[in-house]
Amino acid sequence: MQTDYKNKGITLLKKGQKGIVHAIFSRFGLMLVLLVVQVFILFGIFQWFEEFLPHILGGTVLFTFAMVIYLLNSPINPTAKITWLVVIMLLPVFGVLLFLYTQSDIGHRALKKYVDDMIADTKEQIPQKEEVMARLSEEDRGVTALARYMHRSGCHPVFAETSVTYFPLGEDKFEEMLKQLEMAEHFIFMEYFIVDEGLMWGRILEILAKKAGQGVDVRIMYDGACEFALLPHDYPKRLKALGIRCKAFAPVSPFVSTHYNYRDHRKILVIDGHTAFNGGVNLADEYINQKVKFGHWKDTAVMLKGEAVKSFTLMFLQMWGIGEQKKEYEHFLSYPAHPAKGTGGYVIPYGDCPLDQDKLGERVYMDILNRSLDYVHIMTPYLILDGEMETALKFAAERGVEVVLLLPGIPDKAVPYALAKTHYASLLESGVKIYEYTPGFVHAKVFVSDAKEAVVGTINLDYRSLYHHFECATYMYRTDCIGDIEADFQSTLAKCRQVTPETVRKEKWGVKAVGCLMKAAAPLM
Repeated sequence: MQTDYKNKGITLLKKGQKGIVHAIFSRFGLMLVLLVVQVFILFGIFQWFEEFLPHILGGTVLFTFAMVIYLLNSPINPTAKITWLVVIMLLPVFGVLLFLYTQSDIGHRALKKYVDDMIADTKEQIPQKEEVMARLSEEDRGVTALARYMHRSGCHPVFAETSVTYFPLGEDKFEEMLKQLEMAEHFIFMEYFIVDEGLMWGRILEILAKKAGQGVDVRIMYDGACEFALLPHDYPKRLKALGIRCKAFAPVSPFVSTHYNYRDHRKILVIDGHTAFNGGVNLADEYINQKVKFGHWKDTAVMLKGEAVKSFTLMFLQMWGIGEQKKEYEHFLSYPAHPAKGTGGYVIPYGDCPLDQDKLGERVYMDILNRSLDYVHIMTPYLILDGEMETALKFAAERGVEVVLLLPGIPDKAVPYALAKTHYASLLESGVKIYEYTPGFVHAKVFVSDAKEAVVGTINLDYRSLYHHFECATYMYRTDCIGDIEADFQSTLAKCRQVTPETVRKEKWGVKAVGCLMKAAAPLM
């Protein structure tokens, strides 16, 4: 059921400030101009030294051979290794320069140092209750081993006194968000990948401005990509006028840096340290089906109440603290979480960071697949897999586990859609079942397995989420809402068309061609 939201709230943008004109004349547009100038300069240098071309070509062959040997012995991901081999052999000079650039620390040394220090400083910021871990160990040693690994990679303790409510649509989350925001008394922390003005953000912003006027500490953090795509660069100043503190993570600037490859893809809302929201829903009208872009938008979210909310409070403060001298962990973590007594199961909120050594998002998914006995049901908008994840999906199916992938029927991007289809034949051959959501686009990121464990969060099954983004999710074991998650999966599945070997063979040749051509570059996307 779709709610009729009449009040559109506050709008801070003037007509005509968004769109392509703003993008061209923003700092992002300037950066593109500078990149084009650099390319022309490089070609000019090559022409000036034309008489030395035979020597240059000979040196290039030797240099390419040396790089191939280096890559074969490097510790990078095997799928990415193949991609770099192709790139360097096709574009010896520019390919090597691109490789050295992306593997360097240009532009993110300070960020990486901050992340390393932050992980070390906050490792025990939220102590693990030993009695909770001991109780979990008695119930399931496999899940306990996963919990220990998750805690090893950061401050991600397992909690028991937490209730979880599952929202099968963005509209459901939005309606509850408004109610919970109205009850805020101390602080509101919001960290979202996308913020776009419209009905949804207007209603939320109206409440935030009111709460800020009442003395509530309101902070908003969005990814810097919003700055050139959706919002003006001075948007934080506009919110400051309403009493709201605002930051853009890694705003795009003219200076070329590998730092911009790492986006903040998290979606977190924390209220007073006792209520948190997490899931795939961003703050834009398409996420609540007020704007139709790719048919019906299917998304999901969860609301946590209780002790586990502390983890999301900490995650927000860790990202907010980038570039800040003052650390505020103890102050905000001291707010009472109001433990949810009588709730069943265990909850582990966790974040994934592209700058540490643990690919936590991918490994949690793979662990669920490897421990599953009956089924693993998955909703994901993108399917751009490395060899390890594809093997895990196929191995689970080959063991007799029912592995079902639910993907969009109407894509939001042509290239990822084509890339997803390159995996279909191999997965189907191993017994993985694939369905496409006929009414529109699936943006949900859900794993549910064996009626006892599930993940709802921001982590897609693609390279960007698993390797390049800051992400977060909620792992649940025997929580009361797992039945709701599985029921929603089955309800959504009833609206899907099944992919078969026959439909794969009949796929349009253009889609197949794009997928085959782009697969070599997939790890770089």
